Amino acid sequence: MQGMVNKTKTALKTEEMVTASDDDMWWGTLGTVRPFPDFNEEKDALQIQDALKEKDVGTLVRILTNRTNAQRQSIVKAYHTLTKKDLAPALKKALSGDLESLLLGLLMLPGQFDAHRLRQAMQGLGTDEETLLEVLCTRTPQQLKDITATYKQEYGKDLEKDLMSETSGDFTKLLQALLKRENSTGVIDEDAKDLINAVNGKKADVAVWIRILTTRDPDHLNKVFYRWEVETGKTMAQALQQHFGDTSGDLQLGLHTLVSCIQNPSLYLAQRIHSMKGAVVQGILVSHSEEDLLSVRVDYRRLTGTSLYSTLQKAYKGHLQEALLALCRSEDL
Repeated sequence: MQGMVNKTKTALKTEEMVTASDDDMWWGTLGTVRPFPDFNEEKDALQIQDALKEKDVGTLVRILTNRTNAQRQSIVKAYHTLTKKDLAPALKKALSGDLESLLLGLLMLPGQFDAHRLRQAMQGLGTDEETLLEVLCTRTPQQLKDITATYKQEYGKDLEKDLMSETSGDFTKLLQALLKRENSTGVIDEDAKDLINAVNGKKADVAVWIRILTTRDPDHLNKVFYRWEVETGKTMAQALQQHFGDTSGDLQLGLHTLVSCIQNPSLYLAQRIHSMKGAVVQGILVSHSEEDLLSVRVDYRRLTGTSLYSTLQKAYKGHLQEALLALCRSEDL
């Protein structure tokens, strides 16, 4: 068993070095998972078929964590052509627990995975508001449209209606607005003035804050936040605590999360990962590995004084550790 683990680690390092040699093609990317050079979906599908027969989990981890989502989709098709069977059910039979959910997540399209996470957050005894906010606050308007359409296709349900049934009050209105998010620009001074006026009465006008924070692009909003701080002498975090501290906890959490994502989304994600909750770590590494995980790693190091790679090494073991490290990719010194 130890020999197999060592072989897997060696293979992961080998594939990482090969992938790293292809950096010229990915100049400027903030993702950690990059296209595997000399990619051959038929070869990968055949190796996966053999690995499933032999219960060689290390090979499954090595291949699926070292291919981009587009390449994994090609492998899924090649596997079906080869075996006349779907790959996901085959993985379910061979795996279990967190590793199963991680590798199955890697097989999903990005919009599918986000829709899946939202669905999971609304199932069970309680609603996971933090995961709902993470997905809705870190996605672009176009991605949110894709997620909404995918959710309908996958589950036969309307995402907005499900959100409304699981939440209440102004928090529901915030989630609805996030789902229909826009990236328009306004007049900086006017938006800052509207935010200030909205909290000058006995009760803060939540609707104004929701409208401005969900219909403007991040660059514009950061300028509005700066204007707010100049005019009031308070940070946005202080403003949320002072003016929305007596509102429902969910609403305050929602506004705080949204502002955090507008100001520095990678720092927000690093803070989320720091909990080391399995579902949170998996969700962020899978959904951000081709987008901005390098930035998340940098902010995690600044936040904790420790690299994300080292933290994952200590927090997890076995094949799950190998899979997470492969997505994280490397140490930050």
